[in-house]
Amino acid sequence: MSPATTPALPVTFRPGRTRAVLLTLGVLVFVVVTAVALMLERLGPGERLSFVFTAAVLLTILVLLSRPKIVADDEGVTVVNITRTRRLAWAEILKVNLRPGDPWVFLDLSDGTSLPALGIQPGIARESAIRDARALRALAENHGTGTEQPKA
Repeated sequence: MSPATTPALPVTFRPGRTRAVLLTLGVLVFVVVTAVALMLERLGPGERLSFVFTAAVLLTILVLLSRPKIVADDEGVTVVNITRTRRLAWAEILKVNLRPGDPWVFLDLSDGTSLPALGIQPGIARESAIRDARALRALAENHGTGTEQPKA
């Protein structure tokens, strides 16, 4: 990818369709379960509250699953996964990988580890994920060290 096709910074990569599906489903489940709890006349206040609490837990889980994103700016990349966030300088990213069959992008780091970056997922929108992975790879090559370190 040439420098002309790299996106302008800052840029956010996020699985938009997956996020929309998860958030829509979460709200729908919450509304339906809460409505059922309120319509069932046999339920007492504690039972109704347990229905609403269960719906809130399900909504929370789906919101957490919709959280992943990758934010690239001039200084580096912020990888937001389901429960953790990690800030990386450009020089720390040696390679951006999205191989066939991978559930998301993996970042090979200068410390010898690999970091999953769930913000780019080929699940629902494969072509978009491939385009985003290429854009992130080009940004890493342009802003990072530009060379891959030999692995020990």
